[in-house]
Amino acid sequence: MRLRFEHRDTETDASVVDRVWRTSSDAEDTMTSAARTCCQLIVTRTQGRLLVSLRGPETRATTAAVPPNAEFLGIRLTLGTVLRPYSAASIVDGYVPLPVTDSGRVVIGGEDWEAPTYENVEQFVRCLRGANLLVRSPLRVEEQAAGQLQGYPSKRTLQRQYRTITGLSQTAVTQIDRVNTAATMLREGRGWPTVVEALGYFDQAHLAHALRRYVGRTARGLQGRDDAAMSFLYKICPRPGS
Repeated sequence: MRLRFEHRDTETDASVVDRVWRTSSDAEDTMTSAARTCCQLIVTRTQGRLLVSLRGPETRATTAAVPPNAEFLGIRLTLGTVLRPYSAASIVDGYVPLPVTDSGRVVIGGEDWEAPTYENVEQFVRCLRGANLLVRSPLRVEEQAAGQLQGYPSKRTLQRQYRTITGLSQTAVTQIDRVNTAATMLREGRGWPTVVEALGYFDQAHLAHALRRYVGRTARGLQGRDDAAMSFLYKICPRPGS
């Protein structure tokens, strides 16, 4: 089974939501979940049941169960965005299940909300933002990662603040984002030499090690020789010197 993902940008909430995706399963199986830097709200509809969870950043590739006849919706938050009261640091390599009422509404912050669909994610996000439940950190993490913020006492303080907000070190964020970009490029048909040069890996062995650790796949498998199911990959612009 190879999950087919449909994905899109958000129309109005790009500051807090990076990507929206959906997929579905026909049969019970397992899938490889690639490492990722941001939290995701996952909505699963299966056999008349609604399951909602907030997944934290993932620092390695893992294997996850896929229930049969299920529809999945993913709302990938931007780096530095949190769904209160859950901090990213508290759910690294884990998740928290969110309560669901008998009428099929999801409970967040003590209130119940209509469960989102692929088509109305923006409305759901606006409601959470209006209730001050979905917020970006007051610290501008992108500028901090680039070393552009001034007036902070020390580099170590900046690093602690960054980890507190994102749950990860700046180095981990760079490595995970880069390997997701590499995996996406390989799936698009790029050869490994092109990927190595474009993203600054030392050589093929360096790339292969990163793929095994963070994506759980080989370059050959990503280029179409492996139909095993895996999670949604994302692609970012390479960071200079990363």
